[in-house]
Amino acid sequence: MHGANDTIRSVKEVLADVERWRARGERVAIATVVKVEGSAPRPIGATMAVSSGGELAGSVSGGCVEGAVFEEAQEVLKSGEPKLLRFGITDEMAWDVGLACGGTIEVFVEPLDGVGSRQSSVVGRQ
Repeated sequence: MHGANDTIRSVKEVLADVERWRARGERVAIATVVKVEGSAPRPIGATMAVSSGGELAGSVSGGCVEGAVFEEAQEVLKSGEPKLLRFGITDEMAWDVGLACGGTIEVFVEPLDGVGSRQSSVVGRQ
């Protein structure tokens, strides 16, 4: 079972990259696993950060859906609107991107600097 320590570790994994990107003036989107059903490679709270410059840090699925989440994160950075993504074994897109572990995950993607963003919770605590 995964807990708060896993979530904190996941956020810390991406923090240095997020700070570096923001220091360069890039915008950042944060993708977080918010729901897991069945078997999944990463727990709730697993975090991935994506920069407007095209870099990523962290993981939400151990490599299974990162490409699709990266593309959605770029859209979130353009629109400023957060998105809730769902990937699962019954989802045709999941097969295309490789989530073959049998579970379903939901990933919330949000701009770091948006209204109500997690800027203070992700970047502000060190």
